[in-house]
Amino acid sequence: MNISDEQLAQLAVLARLDCASDMSLRDDVDRILHFVEQLQSVDTSQTAPLLNPLEMTQRLRPDVVTEPDDRERYQKCAPLTEAGLFLVPRVVE
Repeated sequence: MNISDEQLAQLAVLARLDCASDMSLRDDVDRILHFVEQLQSVDTSQTAPLLNPLEMTQRLRPDVVTEPDDRERYQKCAPLTEAGLFLVPRVVE
């Protein structure tokens, strides 16, 4: 499916794009429309709709510590710390 000049102008108005000087936009839109045609040709009749991605089981990685505890090294340059926390001045009363 190729897009006409009028269709491209209307699309530019709807998307609020200034494409009068950009001729590569037509090629980009043509490629997008071709890709949509490819997607529409795929048979999805045997695929059950997925209402929510959270319905699927998530693959989890093992909960293993991979980084060393460098809290003291990171807090050496802090002006104030207490019990492993950074102390900062109050900015909201």
